Amino acid sequence: MNKKASLDNLYEYDEEFKDTIATVDAEGKRVWVYPKKPSGHYHNRRIVVTIILLSILFSGPFIRINGRPFLLLNIFERKFVILGQAFWPQDFFLLALLLITFFVFVILFTVIFGRVWCGWACPQTLFMEMVFRKIEYWIDGDANQQRKLKKAPWNAQKIGKRLLKHTIFIIISLMISHTVMAYLIGIEEVKQIVSQSPSEHWGGFIGLMVFTGIFYGVFSWFREQACVAVCPYGRLQGVLLDKKSIAVMYDWVRGEPRGKLKKKQEEAPKGDCIDCKLCVHACPTGIDIRNGTQLECVNCTACIDACNDVMQKVNLPTGLIRYSSFEAIEKGKQKIFTKRAAAYSVVLVLLLGILGFSLASRSEIETTVLKVPGQLYQRTDDGHITNLYNIQFVNKTFEDMTLELRVEDEPEAEITKVGEGDQLVPSNGLSEGVYFIKIPTDKIKSAKTSLTIGVYKDGKLVEKTGTKFLGPVGKSN
Repeated sequence: MNKKASLDNLYEYDEEFKDTIATVDAEGKRVWVYPKKPSGHYHNRRIVVTIILLSILFSGPFIRINGRPFLLLNIFERKFVILGQAFWPQDFFLLALLLITFFVFVILFTVIFGRVWCGWACPQTLFMEMVFRKIEYWIDGDANQQRKLKKAPWNAQKIGKRLLKHTIFIIISLMISHTVMAYLIGIEEVKQIVSQSPSEHWGGFIGLMVFTGIFYGVFSWFREQACVAVCPYGRLQGVLLDKKSIAVMYDWVRGEPRGKLKKKQEEAPKGDCIDCKLCVHACPTGIDIRNGTQLECVNCTACIDACNDVMQKVNLPTGLIRYSSFEAIEKGKQKIFTKRAAAYSVVLVLLLGILGFSLASRSEIETTVLKVPGQLYQRTDDGHITNLYNIQFVNKTFEDMTLELRVEDEPEAEITKVGEGDQLVPSNGLSEGVYFIKIPTDKIKSAKTSLTIGVYKDGKLVEKTGTKFLGPVGKSN
């Protein structure tokens, strides 16, 4: 069969898919999708992956690394812990670099492997297809039974099924919301909110209820629209994917021209596709994968399993729908590592190198030295000039620190803390102190002298920072 002719036939059957989405009708109303209950080789593998990923998700708040949270994204207190490493607002550069590195990795992964993330690891897909729909199949039945139940009158059976299903949906939404809150404010805070009266934690209680309502609404009603209408990642596919990217693909060269398989048919159709439309019935977003890669496709592989099952029944080779690329189907060869992928790989390696160096050289203490506003220098009776400073310390570790300050570039300079006691900085916290810096008058050569302040812990230098010292000699810069 001529490959070009078969490619032209791919779009012969249905051109309207380019102008509409499967979940909205001509009047703009929602078309509810009832996908056929999935089964098969790929679906079984997705079940295993889902169990592993959801186990990690729900156990994450309880995992500690050297006594530190595995992951904490406390946007309210601007405190973040990633893989046991604490990050503060002062580490914005590192967090931004980490996000950029992650996005480049996502781009590289998508350029090569398409939307594998969406089908196999995205929380929206995992919960929707592998949790909530499973419950729906168990209570309401397969697609046809769900349609009949929707049209059925509100009798005792329908009311009972609806109550049971939505009660379970709400319980699971509560579990998800508590887990999300644990990643945001910490598991200990969530335990306090749960164990005490709501009146003692109104903010946390309202937050949990809002999250629960959002998750329940998304998984019970909004569903696939989150992928189709909200998620920006799906809309990036037109930019990220090319003809060499691997995705769930229909082999039009082998399948076209499609035709119904009839029992008394003497001559089989020229193409292997028998137009049974089971790939469409199995799709959770309602698309026809035979029309090519589309915005709504999340690469969930439900169409692959459905098609392979049909091919086995009609004694034809499986893989009519499979993971492949446009170029591999058209030309019969697959090239994964392209020039585009190589360019992204170089950028990713560079970012990883910069990120690794930045993390390795990051100081344990962040020190900010500020001159007390409105205060000029002062003369002392023993022939010294003093300046008064507010100094803030941020401890990025998970142990308390007692710190000592020294002026590094002026041996005769002294720095003393106002008040009694050492400068104690709590673990993963901050502390402030007021300090005098005193320098002999004859050592001051300009109106503004640059000083380097060394921060010491147990006699070991942990950070250096700079400041300006005002004096009576010279002119201001």
